[in-house]
Amino acid sequence: MQAILLPIKDLRKSKQRLALALTAAERLGLMNAMMEDVFHAVRGARQAERVYVVTSYVPAMHAADEAGWEVLREEQQVSESASVDMASRLCEERGVTALLRLPLDLPLVRSQDIDEMLEFDFAAPAAVIVPSRDGTGTNALLRTPPTLFPSHFGEGSFTKHCGEAERAGARVILRRNPRLEMDVDDDADLRALLTCELAETATGQWLSTSGVAERLLHHAGVRAAARGI
Repeated sequence: MQAILLPIKDLRKSKQRLALALTAAERLGLMNAMMEDVFHAVRGARQAERVYVVTSYVPAMHAADEAGWEVLREEQQVSESASVDMASRLCEERGVTALLRLPLDLPLVRSQDIDEMLEFDFAAPAAVIVPSRDGTGTNALLRTPPTLFPSHFGEGSFTKHCGEAERAGARVILRRNPRLEMDVDDDADLRALLTCELAETATGQWLSTSGVAERLLHHAGVRAAARGI
């Protein structure tokens, strides 16, 4: 059985690296918009038989319930890696043989991107990895079996996960997908996102209506003028 795992932290505490560019209210608004885009893509995916949400954040639980997904409730969150590994063990106990972890900060993701990840013809043990835009992080991670190796989300996670997979004797499949690689961790990512086609995304609508897009583009223009570009 193939399944999707969405780890969701308390969105009110997310994206601290954006604190210099966005207010706390704006960071929450951005995260809610990106969550809406990811949820929309997951709802449209056809290759996953189950969707699990691991979280202690009550609004995310309600959203998952409305979507008909199973909530793996946490009493507290130590780290994303700990949350994913705990959830992976529970999913494996429920009969999941291949588990795709997706983060919430992928505003460009589409249902077809998720289905393509799950359509790979591979036998266990194996891992399919989509790196972050800079090649150092791990954006999408599919493991079969789900507990194939421990998670190391954070700085340098791509190299760490590849190393773990090799030590586990697993086949590693590198998948490149610009939409899955476009995550939003800092203001540079946010400016890069503004160069993408966002018209049909909740994130694009929020960036426009909140005034954040205009502000960031204005600041970028001022900096470019100061450098004489």
